[in-house]
Amino acid sequence: METIHKIGRRKTAVARVYMSDGSGKITVNGKDMETYFTTGTLQYKVNQPLTLTENIGKFDISVNVFGGGITGQAEAIRLAISRALCELDAEHRLVLKPEGLLTRDPRMVERKKFGQKKARKKFQFSKR
Repeated sequence: METIHKIGRRKTAVARVYMSDGSGKITVNGKDMETYFTTGTLQYKVNQPLTLTENIGKFDISVNVFGGGITGQAEAIRLAISRALCELDAEHRLVLKPEGLLTRDPRMVERKKFGQKKARKKFQFSKR
C-alpha cells in the first residue's frame, strides 16, 4: 500500500495525515502521540476512527498539525484519519458516518464587532 495523504480541519487547526502500512505508531509533529496529547480524552479522540474500524496497530500514521488549541488539533486529526480510512476501504464509511466522524464541524469563532467589547458582549450602558 502506498502512503495515503488526507487533510482534516477543526476551528483554526489544520492536520495533514500520512498513513501507510506498519505497526500502529502514531507520530504528531515529530513526537509520539502519547507525549503530544497528554490526556486520555484527546488520545481517545485520535484513536476513535481506528478503534471503530478495528484497525488499531495496522497502520503507521505521521501527522503534521498546526493552528488552534490541542482539542481542535485532536479533532482535526480524527477527521483526517477517518477520511484516509474511507479512501482505503469504502466499507469503513458505513461505520464512521453514523458516528459523525466524517463531518467537518463548521463552527468557528465569531468575530469581534466594533463598538462592542467582544462578539456579543457590549460595553456597560449607563442611563444617567
